[in-house]
Amino acid sequence: MRIDAHQHYWNPARGDYGWMPRDNATLNRVWLPRDLRPHLDRHGIAATVLVQAAPSVQETEYMLGIADATDSVVGVVGWVDFERPDQRAELERLARHPKFKGVRPMIQDIPDVNWMLRDDVQWGFRAVCELDLAFDALGFPQHLANFLELFRRYPAMRVVIDHCMKPRIRDHAARPELMRAWAEGMSRIAGETGAFVKLSGLVTEAAEGWTLDDLAPCVEHVLREFGPERVMWGSDWPVCLLRASYDDWRAAAEALTAGLSETERARVFGGTAAAFYRLGT
Repeated sequence: MRIDAHQHYWNPARGDYGWMPRDNATLNRVWLPRDLRPHLDRHGIAATVLVQAAPSVQETEYMLGIADATDSVVGVVGWVDFERPDQRAELERLARHPKFKGVRPMIQDIPDVNWMLRDDVQWGFRAVCELDLAFDALGFPQHLANFLELFRRYPAMRVVIDHCMKPRIRDHAARPELMRAWAEGMSRIAGETGAFVKLSGLVTEAAEGWTLDDLAPCVEHVLREFGPERVMWGSDWPVCLLRASYDDWRAAAEALTAGLSETERARVFGGTAAAFYRLGT
């Protein structure tokens, strides 16, 4: 089965997408299953994982409602407030939904880079482990060291790194030390933990007019360090539209993985996500 392991649906009128620029016509509009369906059909993608984009339980409920009405949505990654231990009950309730697969705190938007290591939020990571949920790690390269510590602290937690931890591809030519630091951090996580990674979000880390050569070093590093069995492709649609159409990013990903075997490509474009998120179970 071909799977898009990371996409979004949203309605800005809900009022809980605080990060969304109001003057951005690409993002600040309603995106629903009918908008994505033609792209899925064109590429033979049977299933998607719908990922939270707002820090509210209400948005998670909204996504589960979409999942209930949309056969192609086979998994939902939601949100609970890790700063409120009383939300353990909310997490337990959400976990009873058959399509609820995990959680994603919006760590990239939290000013405190050490937030994930604070004592008061550790209940959330313990609960993810105890409820056997997945954890989507959303951050920037400056979070790599702390994520390594976190993943080592909770070896039983099923972790996937979103968007390859957002390497700043557009700055790598001028500042090669950024690429080196990102690569070293990702290598340590790959070698010292069981974390997975999403091959997603790279086009929005590149400059306008990006080429395959711009993306290739990051893709090659991730595939080499994690292996196809720990890499899953995601569109990050509609965010990807800031730099590329769905079709262009899919074509780029296929070209950048052309050197893999047929079995390895099947893992990257579906099998890894199915196994990690336990889709269909």
